[in-house]
Amino acid sequence: MTTIRSLDARLLNVPLTRPWGERVTSMSVVATRVELDDGVIGHGFTWTPTIGGTAVLALLEHEIRDAAVGRDADPRSCWPELWRHLHEAGGGGITTIALAGLDLALWDAAAEREGRSITEYLGRTHDEVAVYGSGVNLHYSTDELLAQVERWIAAGHDAVKIKVGRPSLVEDVDRVREVRRLLGDDRALMLDANQRWDLEQATEAMHAFEPFAPAWIEEPLLADDLAAHAELARRIDTPIAVGENLHTRYRFDEASRSGVRVVQPNIVRVGGITPFLDIAADAADRGLALHPHLLPELSGQLALALPGGHLVEDVEDAGFGALGALDGPSPVEITRGRLRSSGRTGLGLRFREGPR
Repeated sequence: MTTIRSLDARLLNVPLTRPWGERVTSMSVVATRVELDDGVIGHGFTWTPTIGGTAVLALLEHEIRDAAVGRDADPRSCWPELWRHLHEAGGGGITTIALAGLDLALWDAAAEREGRSITEYLGRTHDEVAVYGSGVNLHYSTDELLAQVERWIAAGHDAVKIKVGRPSLVEDVDRVREVRRLLGDDRALMLDANQRWDLEQATEAMHAFEPFAPAWIEEPLLADDLAAHAELARRIDTPIAVGENLHTRYRFDEASRSGVRVVQPNIVRVGGITPFLDIAADAADRGLALHPHLLPELSGQLALALPGGHLVEDVEDAGFGALGALDGPSPVEITRGRLRSSGRTGLGLRFREGPR
């Protein structure tokens, strides 16, 4: 049995080229490094926009490091033991975000030992996957929003996602109408409300958006209120998508029984590759669509290894490579709306040292 010899972590602040709002101008990346007792090194990371980076670092440098050293380095064995260990601090959220830093480093080490990319290590099922253009654009003017959509079209995306939830539903409808006109009928349009509505507001809005054929409505309600999602699913025809703010396999199981038809696990927020693969298998068993949330440099590599079709989200100018956060080339290539692996071994993600 190979065991964990050491775990190190460091915090990077990465400014966003396009702020996600007045209070979200940067993201926190905690880069991790594990050394195993056979000398193999693994590099991972965890991530959060603006809030929580120092708390994640503290968990990794204390509770997780202390509990991990000497344990089996197989991530499938290590993960459930450490999750139980951290459970008193919370079954999900800051604990699973921190645990992802170790889990990703262990998967990187496992793939590096065999000299293969994480896609090949898990078992490639696709040569390429589709990418949709995404943006945090609710604060954009309509002209700015349409200019962004034009850039996505020019980049070859066949599907795009925009934010909804302006104070005026009339304004929302006008913006969605203009985006649909620009996209035409052959491209998919997804909507994301980021938990801004209550049940009655969501019902009214989705009936107003029906003429524009949205492929899904993402987080129309408070993510924790799955009972309300179940009621909304009975009221509207548009598929409901949730997942970026669900942190455990058990919450995804509850979501699958509440009328949700699309799940969007964030690989970091659920705790890493180990639980993500379980969530993906559960979704497939239940006939749910799965499209991972953000982090295309990682989620794209896993989508290439999953059976079935999965859309990868690429937020404009927010990839690690575009933000200058990587020490080396990206492990994925996105061209004409399609993502391919560049074949780098392990996760292929190394983060720069020190301040930008």
